[in-house]
Amino acid sequence: MEREFKDAASCWKEIMSDVSKNKGLLSVIEKFARENMSPAKIVFGTSGWRGEIGTDFTFNNLRIVTSAIIEMLRSNDKPVMQAMGVSGVEEVKRRGIIVGHDNRFLGPEFAAEVIGLLQKNGIRTWYAGEAVTPEFSAGIEMLDAACSINLTPSHNPANYAGFKFNPADGGPAGAEITAKIEEIANRMSLRPEAGIKEGLKVKGQGSKVVLEKIDLTELYIKYIKERKTLDIERIKDFINKEDCIICIDNVHGATRGKIQRILGNSDKITYLRTEDDFLFGGVAPEPSEKNMQGVEKALKESRAGFRLGVIMDPDGDRIRFADAKMQIPMNYFGAMAFHFLHVHKGIQGIGVKSVGTSNLLNAIAGKLEIPVKETRVGFKNFRPYLLKTAKERAVVAFEESDGITGYNHTLEKDAIFGLLLAIEMVAVTGKNLSEYIGDIMDEFGLYYPDRSGIAVGRSLAGEPLIKKLSVISSQYKAGTEVIIGANKRTVKNVITVDGTKLVFDDGSWLMIRPSGTEPKVRFYIEARTEQGKKAVFETAERITKEALGMV
Repeated sequence: MEREFKDAASCWKEIMSDVSKNKGLLSVIEKFARENMSPAKIVFGTSGWRGEIGTDFTFNNLRIVTSAIIEMLRSNDKPVMQAMGVSGVEEVKRRGIIVGHDNRFLGPEFAAEVIGLLQKNGIRTWYAGEAVTPEFSAGIEMLDAACSINLTPSHNPANYAGFKFNPADGGPAGAEITAKIEEIANRMSLRPEAGIKEGLKVKGQGSKVVLEKIDLTELYIKYIKERKTLDIERIKDFINKEDCIICIDNVHGATRGKIQRILGNSDKITYLRTEDDFLFGGVAPEPSEKNMQGVEKALKESRAGFRLGVIMDPDGDRIRFADAKMQIPMNYFGAMAFHFLHVHKGIQGIGVKSVGTSNLLNAIAGKLEIPVKETRVGFKNFRPYLLKTAKERAVVAFEESDGITGYNHTLEKDAIFGLLLAIEMVAVTGKNLSEYIGDIMDEFGLYYPDRSGIAVGRSLAGEPLIKKLSVISSQYKAGTEVIIGANKRTVKNVITVDGTKLVFDDGSWLMIRPSGTEPKVRFYIEARTEQGKKAVFETAERITKEALGMV
């Protein structure tokens, strides 16, 4: 007998309490997703709109967001069209939109809904099926498509679905686009007739939807071979000839099968968690330190001379690395990638990273007399330095939250690029990643990044919190002395592109960044010793509480 649930949220709670026992309840979630007509507030964050399946992310709300995009295109609003990289809706109709999804629950059904609405409005569509985020970015360029819709919530837990929108350059949609989608969608949500009540099904099942399929992996392979930032033949040769093991944890995500397509099958490459599992075994499918246990076990059990392991999130835009000795987070790998691409491959340009990312890159670039640009959090902020026409072009662009891309590559973060680059890095240097980062730190200095934060009163969420914390930059100007643990440090530089970052005379730093939506303050710090992190965290918390009047 089917259990009764008042809403999708309570059903999800039951499912996630024991995923192996309760996976049959997904049929109940589908019912909520199809029948729940309640509007949701549509907000596009740093990587699209996300919501719980059946609660916020429903077929009705998906139709509203898609209809909002169609209305936005029809309006031919000049600033929006300029941001989109198209002249108007007729060009979009001609060039078409790529639609696909990761391998989460209801992905194909959600995609069919989107495709049906686009086709009904005369817009050509390509159906990518199961694909990863960087493939959409490359596919847009290779097909000369107008844009793409990728139905994924990235690394969010199993109860989430998501909607990513990429314009004609393949990068994440900027605020000019997403703000307009939000405005129209939330206006539509106030009108009951905005949601199209009758769903659309795939042709062959009594529908009007025609699926023009496209192989994005094939296009992606052509893309990376044409761009030549990666040397695929060198990578294949290394795997074939050297004593190595490469372990890839797909965490039941859409990255499965991609590396086999690019590099071919090899008994030296081990794949973990490639099976279908809408619930990801009950874990949050993110490239976290904890989730690396399977990779680390495989590497430590191997006796190969070269050992490399990675974990990639379900939509292939985040990655974490390891070898037999240590995990290498993006804070380190991004700096290594910059050093490798510039020193070993001769790529010219600048270093680009988000402001909360390790200053190891700054130390390397400083000695090499190369500029570094630090941007706000959000991969879309790297766009000006990734375009082919950029005056200052990125050798590498990365953020501490596991995203990276490189010279002449996609404007989206790309875990597959990260993996292939890591293999080439080992092949060219003849060193495992831990040896390579050790050599870099011996030459450029030791850096120990971390992050944390504190909760504050709910009444402070949003603008009030931003306003109160803004005083920090005026109170701690360059030259100000600050006590950190038992040491007295001087503020060398103040960076305010996203919160306030205080860089001290020894190269350590702290950044205090208010959450724009939650009653939280986030701390990003970096010490010059592992033991020194605690004192920097304590200093960040003290400065924050002073600014908020909590001491």
